[in-house]
Amino acid sequence: MQIGTYHDLTILRFTSVGAFLGNETGEEVLLPNKYLTPEMEVGAQVNVFVYKDQQERPVATTIRPLAQLGEFAYFKVSWIDKAGAFLDWGLEKDLFVPFPEQKVNLQEGNEYLLQVRHDPETDRLYGTTKFGDGLSQDTEGLNRNDEVELLVCDTTDLGLKVIVNHKYQGLIFNNHIIRPLMKGEKTKGYIKTIREDGKLDISLEKNSLEKFDDHSETILEALHHNHGKLMFSDKSDPEMIRAYFGMSKKSFKKAIGQLYKSQMIEIHEDYILLSETPEDKEG
Repeated sequence: MQIGTYHDLTILRFTSVGAFLGNETGEEVLLPNKYLTPEMEVGAQVNVFVYKDQQERPVATTIRPLAQLGEFAYFKVSWIDKAGAFLDWGLEKDLFVPFPEQKVNLQEGNEYLLQVRHDPETDRLYGTTKFGDGLSQDTEGLNRNDEVELLVCDTTDLGLKVIVNHKYQGLIFNNHIIRPLMKGEKTKGYIKTIREDGKLDISLEKNSLEKFDDHSETILEALHHNHGKLMFSDKSDPEMIRAYFGMSKKSFKKAIGQLYKSQMIEIHEDYILLSETPEDKEG
């Protein structure tokens, strides 16, 4: 029975210390009395989180921690000892973060972004701030406009970094931040662009790129990576357009016309510009 994850288990029997739950393979775990409710009965199924208690024994709880195995969340440091830091994740036993798993030394009372991991040698859960290798670049199966779960992280000059589906690195560009977002907030979003490096551009609204052709998407992506402005217009030299975008001037004009009609860009005499959001205009 994998610790650090949720399980749908069957109540097998009640004892003086709680209810013993089991799965189809015959494994059992204790659900202590404090988590029992009057409607629970033998044969009923319950969804529980399984982890190890202070005595390193597998135990079940109906409390939902901030994150399960493999997931990310912001945790507050409860206390520190000579071995590492202990973080509050909503359970009786704090989540341990050894010093070697700390990118910077964690400070008591502060909050940090961590990933929950499992050490197969000790069969223990731990947290890490060194989670670069825990983010995937394999985007097979992802598609534009897919709805995804977001965890809001740091602010950059370009926008907000987010972790997508507890698995990928993403970015919400400033002009797509349509409402205030707080660090650590969990929300839903949509995949706008899947980059070659495995990173994702995210929108908070279901985007309309599906109706655009590849040329329009190429121009939008170039705009995003150039702070929303490109020194090209429908009067630009055809060879310069081909060298920069890899398309003909005819395709370029059609693409920017499509983006302009969709109110996604502004077309000026010598340049094109990403359209401002209502928040931009108010500022």
